[in-house]
Formats: sequence, structure tokens, C-alpha cells
Amino acid sequence: MSTARAIVAIDDPHIRVTTWTFEQAGDSTDPHRHEYDYVVIPVTGGTFTVIDAEGDTREMTQHAASPYRGTAGTDHDVVSSSEASVVFVEVELKG
Repeated sequence: MSTARAIVAIDDPHIRVTTWTFEQAGDSTDPHRHEYDYVVIPVTGGTFTVIDAEGDTREMTQHAASPYRGTAGTDHDVVSSSEASVVFVEVELKG
């Protein structure tokens, strides 16, 4: 399993904006905990396996340009299930 590429475009006292690129199936964010509430904006759309801190899994499909929100304290790993490259932008709301 290889690691997805994360590029931070903005990181100031209010927000952090990161573009995540998964080149192939199996690319992963690696396990992490969200410090802040966040919004994900899918650029390409794609499918993922989300693994929570207890090891439970769920399948998730992102649709291009269909944002969704997440909450601070979320512990998970996000693994691409898509054969093609997948990109999304994550905006963390620091307050």
C-alpha cells in the first residue's frame, strides 16, 4: 500500500486546505485523527474504503463537486478503491 500525496495550499490560524491525490487503488491517507471539523470537496469523484480506529470498514463513494462535512475527533484511514487517479480537497475549519 502506498501513501496518497497531500499538498497543503493554505495553513493559517483559521483554515487548512489540503489537496489529496490517490494515484491508484490501495493509496492511503494513513491512519489519522481530525483535530478540526472539516469539509471535503471531491474533484474527480471515486470510491474508497474507510477504516475506523476499531478496524471496522465501510465503503464510500465520492461524487465530483459534491461536498460533505466531517467532525473533529474522527479517527480513520481512507484507502482508494478506484483504479484511476482520485483527487479531493479537504478544508479544515480551525475556528
